[in-house]
Amino acid sequence: MAKAVVLLDLWVSPFGQRCQIALAEKGVAYEYKEQDLSNKSPPLQANPVHKKIPVLIHDCKPVCESLIIVQYIDEVWSDGAPLLPADPYARAQACFWGDFIDKKFTLDI
Repeated sequence: MAKAVVLLDLWVSPFGQRCQIALAEKGVAYEYKEQDLSNKSPPLQANPVHKKIPVLIHDCKPVCESLIIVQYIDEVWSDGAPLLPADPYARAQACFWGDFIDKKFTLDI
């Protein structure tokens, strides 16, 4: 039996879109739950520090922050093409540029 996968997100979030792309690339079926950030739902409390989206919930366990979620998706669903390079230096560079992009966005979602 497949473990439940839920993505807490907001349609406008580029960080959530990053996670949606990763899930699509890996062919992972998931339930999308749009969040109202002015009235944060109890599942969004799964991000204990920031209470921000996106949050991936896999088998009732939350994973927070989009770059970490992408890495998690890549490791859990390891069949098929990898999302991140296998070489540690190349992977570090990919994460650096992802982090750089994140810091250029000023959205607080």
